[in-house]
Amino acid sequence: MTPYQTEQLQTLRMVRRYLAQISEAERETLKEGLSDYLAFRNAVDAFQEHYFRDICNRKCYQNKLSACCSRDGIIIFFAEVIINALMADSAALERLQDVLTHLHEGFKCVFLGHEGCLWRIKPIVCEMFLCDAAENAVLKENPVARKRWDALVRQKKEYTWPDRPVLFDTLEQICIEAGYTSPLMFCHNSPGLLRVKRQGIS
Repeated sequence: MTPYQTEQLQTLRMVRRYLAQISEAERETLKEGLSDYLAFRNAVDAFQEHYFRDICNRKCYQNKLSACCSRDGIIIFFAEVIINALMADSAALERLQDVLTHLHEGFKCVFLGHEGCLWRIKPIVCEMFLCDAAENAVLKENPVARKRWDALVRQKKEYTWPDRPVLFDTLEQICIEAGYTSPLMFCHNSPGLLRVKRQGIS
């Protein structure tokens, strides 16, 4: 196992322990708190499907060139592990744990299986990654698509950028208060994001 796999595996197991110890009512409350974020993710998915599916699949995935799916290169927030665990079934989470326990030597992301990403709700950095070639091919020539994409990029910050109370920070805090800690808690560990939080408060 690589250090990346170890870090991801420990966090996934931690999140599953936390979710197993809380009540069903608490789990449902957490899920209800995801409704706006999941609607946003559906909008991003629809945009990607409409504008980028063919070009990205043809130019990158099939030709094994994708920078967005490179090995051990995905930044994953702790909150995303919780969100995925809440929305995925046990079998899907077991598949994630399984791939993390085996030495990964392929050219692609450890989470990328034969049928695509193993995550139920993909990490936001993956979902919203556009390489220069794809961006130029689609957005440069389509001002309507560019305007919509820019709006989605701004909306992403409403969940991830802790200059005010945001979902990713809140989910970290809930688990911290329950006695859990992880290096993936970037809203509480990253010097850059901690500066953003302090500036938002002042």
